[in-house]
Amino acid sequence: MAATTAPGEFTLGFLPLVDACLPILALEHGFAEAEGLSLRLVRDMSWATVLDRLLYGHSDAAHLVAPLAIATALGRGRPAQPLSVPFVLGLNGNAVTMRPDLARAVNPAGGLGDPTAVGAALKAHIAATGEPLRLGVVHRYSSHNYMVRYWLAACGIRPDRDVEITTVAPPFCADALEFGEVDAICVGEPWNSVAVERGAGEIVLATAQIWRRGVEKVLAFREPVMEERRGDAEALIRALRKAGEHFVDPAHLDANAAILAQSEYLDGNAALIRRAISDRLLLSQGGEVLHYPDFMFQHREAANFPWVSQAEWLYSQMVRWDGMEFDAGDARKAARVFRPDVYRSALLGTNDPLPGASSKVEGSLLKPTSVSMQQGVITLENNSFFDGIAFDPILLETYIAGQRHQ
Repeated sequence: MAATTAPGEFTLGFLPLVDACLPILALEHGFAEAEGLSLRLVRDMSWATVLDRLLYGHSDAAHLVAPLAIATALGRGRPAQPLSVPFVLGLNGNAVTMRPDLARAVNPAGGLGDPTAVGAALKAHIAATGEPLRLGVVHRYSSHNYMVRYWLAACGIRPDRDVEITTVAPPFCADALEFGEVDAICVGEPWNSVAVERGAGEIVLATAQIWRRGVEKVLAFREPVMEERRGDAEALIRALRKAGEHFVDPAHLDANAAILAQSEYLDGNAALIRRAISDRLLLSQGGEVLHYPDFMFQHREAANFPWVSQAEWLYSQMVRWDGMEFDAGDARKAARVFRPDVYRSALLGTNDPLPGASSKVEGSLLKPTSVSMQQGVITLENNSFFDGIAFDPILLETYIAGQRHQ
């Protein structure tokens, strides 16, 4: 049965991940209701089913991995359907977790490893064993896939030759590692922590170490639905921003972890969830909890703003790893998926800061930097890639050509 189109009623699909927190808290804390919305959340088990539900009209919007929205608009793997992303639900929040013996081989000092050093050790390990490793990611068109490929290639490891990258739905990633189906996983919380608690894996890297402010999950609409229901979409954006402000307040950690742990949402351990939402990770069974600031990034620095340059970086990786040729028309379509105009329209006149630009050079900042604003004040902090290479969207085609020569 298709989702209702009654004014103010919204059905939103999600997966049981910590970064589904903003829609969940917008519902539970009444922020959606205060904006005149009746929000209904529907949990699925894979990104494929979340997308199907959205495309076939069974949901009005979705918690979605950002590259999948772009791939759908470009017709990758299925007939093209225009999707729009007016809001980013979070940056980073994923980790690379390896089976314990492999983790200790490539990161003997423990702790969160240095990406370059871990990559070099992993390359040597693969060469010594002569066998490709199997690494599980949550979807072919996911930030997880592109982040780990970017990292591996920059370290001289050939994805699809030295490492076999396979798809595992997030709720099954810890199982796949525990039963030996994969040697490593890249997934969002709480599934890394679940693997650690079972002794099935050890966290070696956070994806924030690969790209400090990497785009992750987004709020996605079918474009015609968003345009038809523009007022409701903007009301949802305001509710999600209020939920984000509540979420990042340390005073609410216990209450929010308990909500997210409920059976209808993550159906998980509130203690593990609380660790994740407070940027704390248990890297190995029986070890010490590590505080890694900004492991998840949900609100500050206009974290929810859909920068067009983020979409263009994801397109660059799609071209690189899907064997596509650069196409200026496709690049424009990819860029148009992210809709900063809708975000601005929703929040203009509020206390929320609004950047003056819609695009920026990704990975260009190593220290706090003030940026020009349409509304309010923002200081952006470190957004670097681990290899020090920045992405200028004006030089998109040149950037892609340079990466293919790595």
